Amino acid sequence: MPSRPPSRSERQAHTVSVTSSTDVDRAALPTALAEIAEDFTSVVARDRLQLLLEFSDALPDLPERYRGHRELLEQVDECQSPLFLVVEVEPAPDGGTDADRVVHLYFQAPAEAPTTRGFAGILHEGLDGLSAGEVLAVPDDAPYRFGLAEAVSPLRLRGMVAMLSRIKRQVRLKAAVS
Repeated sequence: MPSRPPSRSERQAHTVSVTSSTDVDRAALPTALAEIAEDFTSVVARDRLQLLLEFSDALPDLPERYRGHRELLEQVDECQSPLFLVVEVEPAPDGGTDADRVVHLYFQAPAEAPTTRGFAGILHEGLDGLSAGEVLAVPDDAPYRFGLAEAVSPLRLRGMVAMLSRIKRQVRLKAAVS
C-alpha cells in the first residue's frame, strides 16, 4: 500500500514532539544562558536585535591588565569584526577538582561592532563565573538557541559558534580538564 503524506494533525503532533525535545535540549544550557535564550526566543526577530544591542552595551571593558597586551588575547578570526578573548580559570573553591575551577571571560571588540559585541555579551553573561565543567558541558549548538538566525546572517552566527569553541578550548587547556 502506498504511503500517504501525514495529515495536518499528524504534522502538528510531530511539531509538538520536536518542540518538546528542543525544550529538553535547552535544559542542558546553564541556568543563566538558558534564561537569556528564553528572553531572545520570547520576542519577535526585530526585537531580538534590540536585545542583542543591549548585550553589546553591557559587555564589560577589558581589564587593565590586558589593555595594550593583545598578545595575551586570542583573536576569533571567524568573527566579521575584530574580536579578541581571554579565559582565566581560578582555583577550585574548597579544594575541588579541576572541573570545579571557576571560569572568567574577557572580550575586546570595537564599539562599532554591536553584533559581535552582543554575542560576546551573551556569552559573558551566561558563562562567566561558572565552573570549568559547566562551561565545557555547554552544547556546541548553544549559539543557535537564541533565535538569532532570523535576525542576523549565518556568517555572523558562525562567529558566535567560534567564540564558544575558543572559550571551551581555553578552559580545557587552563583547567586541565578533558
